[in-house]
Amino acid sequence: MADSRLRIVVTGLAALYPVGGVAWDYLQYAIGFARLGHDVVYHEDSWSWPYNPVEKTFTADPAYSVKYIDDFFKRYAPGLCGRWHYRHLHETSYGMSWDAFDEFARSADLFLNVSGACMIPEQLPQRCEKIFLDTDPGYNQIMLSEKLSWSENVERWCASVEAHDQHFTYAENIYAGDCLLPRLDFKWKTTRTPIAVDLWEPVVHKPLPPRAPWTTIMTWNAFKGPLVHKGVEYFSKGMEFEKIIDIPSRLHLPLKVAVGGTTAPLDRLEEKGWEVADGPEATVTPARYQDFIAESRGEISTAKQVYVAMRTGWFSCRSACYIAAGRPVVVQDTGFKPVIPVGEGVLAFDTMEEAVEGIREVEGDYARHARAALEIAREYFDAEKVLGRMIEDAYRSA
Repeated sequence: MADSRLRIVVTGLAALYPVGGVAWDYLQYAIGFARLGHDVVYHEDSWSWPYNPVEKTFTADPAYSVKYIDDFFKRYAPGLCGRWHYRHLHETSYGMSWDAFDEFARSADLFLNVSGACMIPEQLPQRCEKIFLDTDPGYNQIMLSEKLSWSENVERWCASVEAHDQHFTYAENIYAGDCLLPRLDFKWKTTRTPIAVDLWEPVVHKPLPPRAPWTTIMTWNAFKGPLVHKGVEYFSKGMEFEKIIDIPSRLHLPLKVAVGGTTAPLDRLEEKGWEVADGPEATVTPARYQDFIAESRGEISTAKQVYVAMRTGWFSCRSACYIAAGRPVVVQDTGFKPVIPVGEGVLAFDTMEEAVEGIREVEGDYARHARAALEIAREYFDAEKVLGRMIEDAYRSA
């Protein structure tokens, strides 16, 4: 089955959150499957009002999101222009008609629910392999374990996760002795983010501007309530970023953070020497997201505290885009070192001192580290390799 042409429905959140990084996170799945020769449809039915990043509000009007997805495929994957379906508020279809999607779904072989973003379509056939893909390890396992009441529709979401046939995760360290993730009764299979590497080639060849900064793109706090498991509270990214907030005074290099979230201490970041940009605005389209990375010397970033504390082995989708652009990354270790090579192109740190030394190491031989970053992207994150392995793993025990 893994070697034959499959009919695949792949989901995402590109219409719900139509900003640059989210588009790349999800739509590269559709591109990768299509390049493997499979018949793929991108499908989104989250039952939720989409966010309009220009008006900075959630809205009942789908026009911005519809145009956003259409524009992405027209620019980056013309062959998929007629192969997407957005079901707005579970009522109205855009892209493909409801009848066209219904016909495809009834004959689907594989349903990949990336981030558990969508409800399982009722019309999938019994033989269709339904895969839940955990892209937010720690948060998802705790929610499945604790069913925290502040999470909207948590019981329905947990039931949906359980209804899948298989469960994959970005937590590549999940079976290691130091990983604290609750596995529950799921037989987790590991994977990582797929990157359509050739779509980043134009960025690779863009010359760096003078005094290009080290950068990152982040949301300061993504949790709507306390994330507690076995009496321990886990946190989002802001807590870990505090550990490196003083780096500008140690390096005397330009550093820039494009940050979103309502609790980000923007004034204090600027006082510490960071150039601060509005994250959603600076990277609002897929092209502007690429431009932001193209104008960066490399990435310096922490991870969500829950990823670090639980030793998940998660590796950032964003960081994978940086290295596909030939930009080295100095990133906080979450336990990924056994599966992703570090030392050249990708440098991992636990402390601010190690982060400082990592940037100095890259600056000492930037060209070598840039080449290494690109090679790691091609070898470890290429969409066809990542998704080819996923299909093989899915059908090995199906």
